[in-house]
Order: sequence, then C-alpha cells, then structure tokens
Amino acid sequence: MTISYSPAETAEKSGFSIDTLRYYEKIGLLRGIARDTAGRRVYSEQDLGWLHMLRCLRDTGMPLAEIRRYAELVWDGVGTVQDR
Repeated sequence: MTISYSPAETAEKSGFSIDTLRYYEKIGLLRGIARDTAGRRVYSEQDLGWLHMLRCLRDTGMPLAEIRRYAELVWDGVGTVQDR
C-alpha cells in the first residue's frame, strides 16, 4: 500500500507552506505530483524526501535558480554526478 499525504500534511511534515509547495511545482522544483480522483494534489514519501533535500539546499542559502539547476541535473541522471 502506498502512503500519500494531503497538501496540509505535506506542509506540516516538510516545513514548507502550502503556497510554497504550489510555487515549487509551478517553477519545476516538484515534478509529477499525483492527484486524487477529485483532482487534489497528493504527495508521496518520495516527494517528502525530495522536499527534505530542497529544505537542506535552501538552508545553505542556495538561490532558487541554482536549486532549479541542481534539480535538472538530478533528473537528467547518470552523467551529471560531477556537475551536481
């Protein structure tokens, strides 16, 4: 069984506001967020793990533009390890 979380639960667990979660999805920092049958966002454990990584990067003072670049490198996969 897959565990999923509502936006409110995800905001509480991640420390990001619901507005920030939506914004991160809009700018491409969150990809592939699932929707329930009513069209509401639902977040997975994997999404929470990624949000934890984003929190760590934000806590270093890294600008969003650099975080977006990092995310693109992560999603591009194997030959980007040194660039990351």
